[in-house]
Amino acid sequence: MNALKNRVQLLGNLGADPEMVILENGSKLAKFSVATNETYKNQEGEKVTDTQWHNIVAWGKLAEIAENFLVKGKEVMIEGKLVNRSYETKEGAKRYVTEVKCTDLLMLSK
Repeated sequence: MNALKNRVQLLGNLGADPEMVILENGSKLAKFSVATNETYKNQEGEKVTDTQWHNIVAWGKLAEIAENFLVKGKEVMIEGKLVNRSYETKEGAKRYVTEVKCTDLLMLSK
């Protein structure tokens, strides 16, 4: 039951090629964004598409897979969990970020 407490599943398209970061200890981190679209009709009967952007982070082997196979526009399914973090800019301003920490990745388009 613990696996259901913080679980995210997204089906969408990559907004850009993954950005790779190699940490001092040699660990790999891939950062990328995924767009999900929801289509509905408004009160006037017009078709409206709502696009949401999600920040994804993948570590280790998943980061290597993202680096080697993911490109802008590719359709993917991401499973993971929501992670909230904060950091301070060089100017001293506090910033808050919500990301999906990827635990599973499925490439859908060729």
